[in-house]
This record gives sequence, C-alpha cells and structure tokens, in this order.
Amino acid sequence: MRYLVIDIGGSFIKYALMDEAYYVMMTDQLSTPKEGRDELVEALGKLYDRFAGEIDGMAIAAPGIIDSRKGYFYTGGALRYNEGFAMKEALLKRCPTKIHIENDGKCAAMAEAELGCLSDVENGVVLVLGTMIGGGIIKDGKLYKGSHFSAGEVSFICTAGTEKPDSGNIWGNRCGGVSLVKRVAEKKKLPCEALDGKQVFLLAGDGDKEALECLDEYTRELAIQIFNLQNILDPERFAIGGGISGQPLLMEYIRKNLDEIYSEFTYIVRRAEVVTCQYLNVSNLLGALVCYLKEEQETAH
Repeated sequence: MRYLVIDIGGSFIKYALMDEAYYVMMTDQLSTPKEGRDELVEALGKLYDRFAGEIDGMAIAAPGIIDSRKGYFYTGGALRYNEGFAMKEALLKRCPTKIHIENDGKCAAMAEAELGCLSDVENGVVLVLGTMIGGGIIKDGKLYKGSHFSAGEVSFICTAGTEKPDSGNIWGNRCGGVSLVKRVAEKKKLPCEALDGKQVFLLAGDGDKEALECLDEYTRELAIQIFNLQNILDPERFAIGGGISGQPLLMEYIRKNLDEIYSEFTYIVRRAEVVTCQYLNVSNLLGALVCYLKEEQETAH
C-alpha cells in the first residue's frame, strides 16, 4: 500500500510517497499558500490529483491545535487562516480518499517514539525548532494530547516573568529556529534575509564572536525551558528536532547551558538526557504516517 504523506509548514509544504514500511519512494516540496484556506486545500488537491491512482490515503502533519479524529483546526499555528477550520471535511470533498491530520509536533513525537530515539523510553518529549517550536509528549509509551488537544503547545510558554504573554515574549517566537538567525542578523546590523541557519553555524564554527554570543544566549533560553519542562513532566529523554538540530554545535551549547543551570541550582532535581531527533527534518512526515496507520488499526478493531 502507498500513501501521500504531507507536512504543511509555515513556508513550505513537504510531501512524500511512502509505503506502510515507511519506505520513501519520492519526496519534494512546494511553497505554502499565503492567501487562505481555499488556496491551501486546492494546493493539496493538486497533489492528490497527481498521485490519485497510486495511493490508498493521505497522512497530513500541520501546525495548530487539531482534533485529529475530526480533522478540525481550533488554531492554525503559523497559518492563522486555518483557525476554526474543518479541514478534513473540506479536503474530502476535493480528495475522495482516506485522510488523517495531526499536529506536526505530535507527529514528530510519534515518529521518534515508534521508529527513532524515543522508542526505548516510556516518557519523552520532542521539541522541534522551526518557525516557532513544535512539541510532542510521549507519556507511558503513548502520545499525550491533553484535554483540549493542546498538550505540547510549548510555543505559548511565556518567558517574561510578570509580563502578560504577547507575541514578543512567548517561547516559540523567542527560540524558534528562525529566532537564532534574527539575533545574529541584528547583532551584525544585517537584514534578516542576508543570513540563514547554515550560515549562522558556519560563522559560529569559525569562531565568530557575535555568532557565538547569540548562540550562547539562544541556547541558554532553550535550556531554561527544558529545565522547567523536566520538572513538570519528568521525562527520561528530550529529543531536539527541526532544521538546525543537526548542527553539533547547537547540542553542545544546549548541554553546556544545562550543565551550568543544574550546577548552579541549590536543590536536587532530576535531569533527563537531551539528544538530537533521529529523523531530523523528516520526522513530521514519518510521524504523520505513523498516526495514520495507528488510526487505521484502531478503527479496524
């Protein structure tokens, strides 16, 4: 059996043709429509048209708080036009096939829990450093969604002490992968579009003082919230994903800052292992198919 697997991101839609053993037969991407939900549905519809004769269903990862059973978006994450949208219902009219939709952070967590670096633990957390920060929680070996499908929405953690949460002080905007690039660009008085994540780490790897200062500050903020999440959830392992997570220097600095936080803290608290996601940029795609196949198994029984 073959499936069209889709990862809807704030900038790009990644898609792949995969089988039930998670073998990737092809993969590509296209720009995410900015206009609205109708354009998004049509873009996904055109992908369906291309593969309709080959597939048995569509598995989709997307940002937002999502009721995966209904395919209903309470929020749209970076794609605000998806708020209050019954996407599955709209897609079924355009794409007559089986469809499953799940939050992208939860998909990443399921990929790692089923196939990757969390497969040998009962309790783990995945943090995906993208446009904002995707999150997924594995509790007692299962995906934990919470009472309102919003467990793992770590982007909305307020980082500002007594200030009210706003777009400038929530963790997703402070520490998404894009934030590191912005910090370095501002420090160097460059337009943000003049740099990307790869260039930032090339600078840091060459010992650039400003890039290293920004990286240290950025990973310090990441480490503080990892410390907080550890004391709330008590996982065995944190897995860091997203485009920049494959950079060894990122993990080195996260661990360095965690070492400092724990050594300076006067109370005895537990500490989880922090690793890089095994599947990095493809975890959302793999996890979307994991979620699709698990729902198929559940409904079959």
